[in-house]
Amino acid sequence: MPPKTNTFGLSAPAGADGGSAGSSGAVRPDGAAQFLPLYQQIKSLLTQSLEAGEWKPGEVIPSEMELAARFRVSQGTVRKAIDELAKENLVVRRQGKGTFVASHNDEPRKGFKFMRLMADDGRALTTQSDILDCRRLRAPADVARQLDLKVGESVVQLRRLLSINDRPGVLDEIWLPGSIFRGLTADKLTGYKGPLYGLFEKEYGTRMVRADERLKAVSADAGSAQSLGVEVGAPLLLIERIAYTYLDRPVEFRRGLYVTREHHYHNEVS
Repeated sequence: MPPKTNTFGLSAPAGADGGSAGSSGAVRPDGAAQFLPLYQQIKSLLTQSLEAGEWKPGEVIPSEMELAARFRVSQGTVRKAIDELAKENLVVRRQGKGTFVASHNDEPRKGFKFMRLMADDGRALTTQSDILDCRRLRAPADVARQLDLKVGESVVQLRRLLSINDRPGVLDEIWLPGSIFRGLTADKLTGYKGPLYGLFEKEYGTRMVRADERLKAVSADAGSAQSLGVEVGAPLLLIERIAYTYLDRPVEFRRGLYVTREHHYHNEVS
């Protein structure tokens, strides 16, 4: 008997009640079939709705019962899909209130979603962000590759100095797709009092959900030494980061030079 298919293109084996046992066939690049559990299909549809802005950051999403009716699956399947989204910090469950789209403004380390710099003596970090430059350019080859763009496409480049406890700490060079960040200027960046990612989310509907980073020890050249107040040749930590929004779409490429004479990079691995 052929699999049952509902109006959303979800399929489950004949006799399945829409629970997690259901699966759907997809085609891999090598031509082989790839079968996804039904809750993974629901997760994918919910992620697409987040990407499309159907529910904004900080807004409550429909209840499990409403989503089950919408997708014509069981509540258990929807619950499992939402559990997966919560594990990836795409949504937040609040007891007695519902499930909300995660927002940068709700994060414990507001403004520092991915930065893992810690003071050696354990004291709290106070920061000040100064925008040095913001320009609209044509994407060079290395930036285009990281942002999945074509060489020469429009990009926004901004340079920022982050002072930590009143001393220069991080020199950032940040590249953003120009098609998404239209109208982004130095004045807008300077006038916004919150974190960069808060601005990106509020004004451009772009939320960073995960990042890949590469770390490397380098020496300060003349330009970075002057900006960071260190000697030429002083050791710095270079962190290259690609930040992704929903559906694993790259939307930020960043190179950061970190002064680590009083700080260290801390990350928990499990």
